Amino acid sequence: MKQSLFEQRHQADWQAFGELLDSLERGKANSQACKGFAADYRRLCQQFALAQARGYSSHLIEQLQHLVLRGHQQFYRHRSPLAAQLIGFILAGFPRLVRAEWRCVTAASLVFFGSLLGMALLVYLFPELIYSLVDPEQVANMEEMYDPDARRIGRFSERDSGDDWMMFGFYIMNNIGIAFQTFASGLLFGLGSLFFLLFNGLMIGAVAGHLTQIGYSETFWSFVIGHGAFELTAIALAGAAGFKLGGALLAPGRLPRSEALRLAAGHSVRLIGGATVFLLLAAFIEAYWSSMTLASPTVKYVVGALLWLLVLAYLLFAGRGQHAPD
Repeated sequence: MKQSLFEQRHQADWQAFGELLDSLERGKANSQACKGFAADYRRLCQQFALAQARGYSSHLIEQLQHLVLRGHQQFYRHRSPLAAQLIGFILAGFPRLVRAEWRCVTAASLVFFGSLLGMALLVYLFPELIYSLVDPEQVANMEEMYDPDARRIGRFSERDSGDDWMMFGFYIMNNIGIAFQTFASGLLFGLGSLFFLLFNGLMIGAVAGHLTQIGYSETFWSFVIGHGAFELTAIALAGAAGFKLGGALLAPGRLPRSEALRLAAGHSVRLIGGATVFLLLAAFIEAYWSSMTLASPTVKYVVGALLWLLVLAYLLFAGRGQHAPD
């Protein structure tokens, strides 16, 4: 059978199956529409095999393969309650996703942490360089926040422990805003994410280098080491999510850019979702632990080191066993 006749005979069925998959992926399909899903899926698999055996065009084969893969995902998907899905994602799905997107994660981490460490070293060696990035008023505020004589470290003004919950809310809004800015700007072909990763890395590095150079290293590093494990990692992961979007626009492969972006967005949104959980944990630690002066710097260093090891172990090893619930 000629390819044109084959397509003419089955095109309507493929279109209808694709529309059903769209409804299933959005969670809006009704039970009546899904009654014939299994039979339609088996028929599609047979047609895909025929197209391969007959040597039809690569465009048609890729179109059918894409439908088959989407159908397979829906047909064998285990639908568990929302709470179980969230727990499964946090315990296993998110770290597996980070490892699957290791290229974007590595690129974002190199840009962010590389610019942070590089600028910290430059400002430490050349102290006046801080004023090329941060205005004098902000520098003075930072020095006040990390003054060794301050009752609460890392805050512009004195607050008692009853206001910790207000700082918790502030940290959430500020950190999540930075992360979503870094993520969403990836739609500018990845350049926006690159800019915000560099900007935040340079700013944080400049402050770190300056405070270390003037002798506030103990208060600064003991403050940031705990929540930094989650916060800094989350910013890098937000950049990776943005790079994923930008990569789909820059190199969509054989797919239309809109389709490549739609597929990449599924991974990117889940990456930013996991990063948001990290930022919530970071905000809690920063509000209730990092600013305390009751704990000695040594204790904070030990706790911070353990938290960094926990984050690395989680991202590298969690979810390598049994498949978590969808």
